[in-house]
Amino acid sequence: MLEYEFMRTAFLAAGIVAVLAGLVGYFLVLRGQTFAGHALAHVGFTGATGAVLIGISPLWGMVAATVAGGVGMGLFGERLHNRDVAIGVVLAMALGLGLLFLHFFTAYATQATALLFGNVLGVTMHTIFVLLGLALVSLGGLAAIARPLLFATLQPELAEAKGVRLRLVSVLFLALVALATAECSQIVGVLLVFALMVCPAATAQRVTPRLGTGLALAAALALAQAWGGLALAYVTDWPTSFWITALSGTSYLVAALPWRAGTPRAEAG
Repeated sequence: MLEYEFMRTAFLAAGIVAVLAGLVGYFLVLRGQTFAGHALAHVGFTGATGAVLIGISPLWGMVAATVAGGVGMGLFGERLHNRDVAIGVVLAMALGLGLLFLHFFTAYATQATALLFGNVLGVTMHTIFVLLGLALVSLGGLAAIARPLLFATLQPELAEAKGVRLRLVSVLFLALVALATAECSQIVGVLLVFALMVCPAATAQRVTPRLGTGLALAAALALAQAWGGLALAYVTDWPTSFWITALSGTSYLVAALPWRAGTPRAEAG
């Protein structure tokens, strides 16, 4: 399998994105903002199709749109919680606008499918370097805000009393989520971002309440599922995105079986 250059490139891309998705997704699940993350993927689709319309790279259009959307959501701060209807309307409108953009360039129908469902086997080495650069920026940013982010997530009132700027933390975090979402979309597409951004993190939080162990487990699960999906796709000739989502969903269902205790909460220690 690894004798083929496109498979080696796909494994590199999937590995970079999976580790980033597992780490960022852990905090996304912990903060209860998974639906907002899903909405960012739809906003990214609009940005990508708009970029195609004006003749620039879809990846950069997706990055610009998701970061703008993440910053906008972050400005709502805690008011973003329990706004599922409003977020759902926004993501539906974003997806519809993206399809409208594609209407004017019907020759890009194949590219639209790749944006919606991912095409990791079509990733080039140039894209690898872009993904790696974005991942390093995202992980560096996450490391920089990790302590105030965790404090603001677990004890928001106390954090604010101690001087933590909750809105700034929210804006910075959702901007990082936006970058991770744009990267995940290159692997599983905008409609299946949950597979890498949410399922491994949610599974890890089901398994262990400890922060360090949970983060490591989330990254490991995302990596195993991304690479496992690629291997199964090679063997079966079925879509890679299907296998990644199947592995992710199965791992979460196993972790959520009734014989397990209730969902644990991450510990700061």
